[in-house]
Amino acid sequence: MFNGSLLALDVGGGTQDLVIWEASQTIENAVKMVLPAPTQILARRLRRLTAQGQPVFLTGRLMGGGAINQAVRGHLARGLPVYASPQAAFTFSDRLKQVQQWGVVLTETAPPEAVTLSLGDVDSEGLRTLLKSFEVPFPSHFAVAVQDHGFHPQESNRRGRFRYWEDFLNRQGRLQDLAFREPPRQFTRMLAVAEVLPGVLLMDTCAAGVRGALLDPQARPRQEEGLMVVNLGNAHTFAALVKGDRLWGIFEHHTGLLDQTKLFSHLARFQTGDLTNDEVFADNGHGCAYAPGYPPKRPFIFTVITGPRRRLAQGWPGVFASPFGDMMLTGCFGLVAAFLEMEKISVKIEEAL
Repeated sequence: MFNGSLLALDVGGGTQDLVIWEASQTIENAVKMVLPAPTQILARRLRRLTAQGQPVFLTGRLMGGGAINQAVRGHLARGLPVYASPQAAFTFSDRLKQVQQWGVVLTETAPPEAVTLSLGDVDSEGLRTLLKSFEVPFPSHFAVAVQDHGFHPQESNRRGRFRYWEDFLNRQGRLQDLAFREPPRQFTRMLAVAEVLPGVLLMDTCAAGVRGALLDPQARPRQEEGLMVVNLGNAHTFAALVKGDRLWGIFEHHTGLLDQTKLFSHLARFQTGDLTNDEVFADNGHGCAYAPGYPPKRPFIFTVITGPRRRLAQGWPGVFASPFGDMMLTGCFGLVAAFLEMEKISVKIEEAL
């Protein structure tokens, strides 16, 4: 029997989306929020300190980069000091010497003149305070998704990330194997979240998005025959070829580098198995990989589209997914589904949500 509530938190580059799931409550009445992503929040705080001419000390844990990386570079460009603990500095690069070359000074101790900012993908105290103000009990179970490139100090993290995806596809590529209580040691971003929330279920944001999109009523009847899921996120575009409970192909690029013509070309050749890893990587994307045996005689043509930048795919022959009526919470619903499965809670997901 499930007791308490589950906080499902999907941490992206633009937003962090959350659902609090309770077994006794319909999903229509659940607490749901779309908030700025942690990297966006911290970048705004840092830019405010930049405008004030304040030196800063970054502490806490490694987290997703993006906006905070740009804010640090902007702070340094103004000639203002940036100090950081080594753990926080891994946010910016797996190679700390590179971070030092930017001008960041590594130290475990905050200089007395510096304003301290604490980095991390999960602000548990902030969430606790927010929920308390609305008389919502803080959940006792947690499921969190972050996009983890893995720790690859000797090579491109895009290459390292896709080597993991290639290995995953060669190991049967089962959806259920994309949720972790104990993530692989290379996934340092997930491990940092686990330090904040012991016992948390962890997923990659891309995997959570795929799992959630498959819950859409338009996707469920097609899953056994094979389909393509496309998640157009604020920072990354991810597509997966899915049949049953197995992934047969994975494609990932940076959304900001895609226009509609390029996106449609990539997706069409991804479906037929003709898009190559080297081509995507050379275009500054992450990559493309297939399981052995793809494509079958009938490639997976039916397409389910989700994500906050989904309008980029307007005109592609597919359907827009809104599982349980809310597209922005697709990843959260995927997290809930993975949690129910891992905890062996015997309730159908369409009845649980």
